[in-house]
Amino acid sequence: MTRTLIKCGWLVSVDPAIGVLTDAELLIEDDRIKAIGKPLNAQADVVIDASDMIVMPGLINAHMHTWQSGLRAIGCEWVHLDYFKYLHGNMATLYGPEDNYLGNLIGALNQINCGVTSLFDYCHNITSLEQAERSIDALEESGIRALFGLGNGKLRPEEEARNPFEKRPHPRERIDHLRRGRMASNEQRVTMALAISGPHWGDYDTAISNLELAKEYGLLSSSHATKRKKFCVVPDGYIRLAKAGYLGPHHNIVHGNYLDDEELKLLVDCGVSFTATVQTELRGYAADPLPGRLRALGALPSLGVDVEPRVSGEMFREMQIALLHALSIAQRNNEYEGAKPFERVPIRSMEALEWATIGGARAMGLEQVTGSLTPGKKADIVMLRATDLNLFPVHDPVYSIVEQANAGNVDTVIVDGAILKRGGKLRFPTELLRQRMSELSASVTRLMQEANYKVARAS
Repeated sequence: MTRTLIKCGWLVSVDPAIGVLTDAELLIEDDRIKAIGKPLNAQADVVIDASDMIVMPGLINAHMHTWQSGLRAIGCEWVHLDYFKYLHGNMATLYGPEDNYLGNLIGALNQINCGVTSLFDYCHNITSLEQAERSIDALEESGIRALFGLGNGKLRPEEEARNPFEKRPHPRERIDHLRRGRMASNEQRVTMALAISGPHWGDYDTAISNLELAKEYGLLSSSHATKRKKFCVVPDGYIRLAKAGYLGPHHNIVHGNYLDDEELKLLVDCGVSFTATVQTELRGYAADPLPGRLRALGALPSLGVDVEPRVSGEMFREMQIALLHALSIAQRNNEYEGAKPFERVPIRSMEALEWATIGGARAMGLEQVTGSLTPGKKADIVMLRATDLNLFPVHDPVYSIVEQANAGNVDTVIVDGAILKRGGKLRFPTELLRQRMSELSASVTRLMQEANYKVARAS
C-alpha cells in the first residue's frame, strides 16, 4: 500500500459535506482518497507540497469525439452543415484503426494536460472491431479515466446507400466481443458505453434495438439530439421511448437544444442525463444550450468539448462559457419579463464547477467513483498553481477556478492515484510522444488528401 499526503493551500472538494478548506491535507491510499482534514497528522510514503496551489477534483469532459483531435481548428469557420459534409460524409469514412489510435491517444493526453481526469470518448466513426480495439488501446495507454462510447460509423457513400445509417443497428457481435473480453468489467479505469443514433438520427426500430442491446449488456447509452422536429427521423421518438420505458438514468442525451419543454421535462423526470457542449452549440445552433433550462427543472447538467475541429479542447473554457451564457440568458429573460433587477447573481460559480465535475460523473455513471474530493472515491485530483500571475492573489479559489483559470495553470494531475502530470509536465515518455505526434500529423495529412479537403485560411 502506498500512502500519499497532499498539503493543500486551498482545497475545493465539490462535496457539500466538506466544502472549501484552506491549509487542509488530503491523504491517498493507493488509488483512493482516504481522508481529508486539517491537520491529518498521517504517516505517508510520499508528501506533495501544494501549499501554494488550489487542489480540486479533476474536470470531467462528458462528451468528446476524441478521434478528431488531429483535425483541430480546421472547421472554426465552417457553417453547421459543413461539419457533416466534410467530416461525417467524407474524412470520417476514411479513418482506419491506426488513425483512430493516434487521434485518441493525442486527444486523451491533451485532456490530461488540460486538467481533465475523466473523459466520455464518444467514438462514433467505428466501422470494425479492430478500429474499436485500437481506440481503446489509446485511452488505456494515456492513463485517463474514460468511458469508451462504441459507435457505429458512417460508411463510404456507395456502401451507405446499400446499408443506410438510420436503419443500421449496432452489430451485436462487436459489442459481445468487447463486453465479454477486455471491456467486461465496470471497475477498470477504461470502461464501455454505447454511442447510439437516437431518434433524431435513426428510425424507431433501430433506436429500440440499440437501447435493448445496451440494457442486455449492462451499458450506459448516449445519443445526440440535435435537430429541429421537422428534420428528425422520428420527431416524437424521445417521447415514445420514454413512455415505453426505454429511457432512464442509463441514458445520456447530448445537446438537446431543440427539445421542447414537454419533452425536456419528461426526459428529466425519467432520470435521463444531459450533456451540453456550449462552445459547439453557440457556433451552430439557433436554440440556446440547455444548462439554464435543466437547472430550472432541478436537473444537474454536465459539460463536454464535443468537436475540437471547431472549438477549444479546454474544459476550463467550456465551463466558463457555459456559465457566462447561462447568466446572459437569465439576465435577458428577467428583463423581458419586466422583473426587478437581480439582487443576487442568479447562477453561482460553484454551480458551473459542479457541471464540469460531479455533473459529468453522474452523466457517465461514475458519481460514486469520481467527480468530487470525497473519502472513498478514486484519487482523481488536479492542482493549479495559485502563484501564476493570472490567478495571483487568490481571494476565493472557486472564483479562481471557474472565472480565471486555464490549462496553463495545471501543475499536477492524478488519475486513479497515479501522477500523470507534475510540475507542469506530462509524465508520458517524451520521445514516444514526439513520435506519436509525428505519426498523427502524417495520418491527418493523408486523410485530408484522400478526402480532397483543403483547410480554408482565416486570412
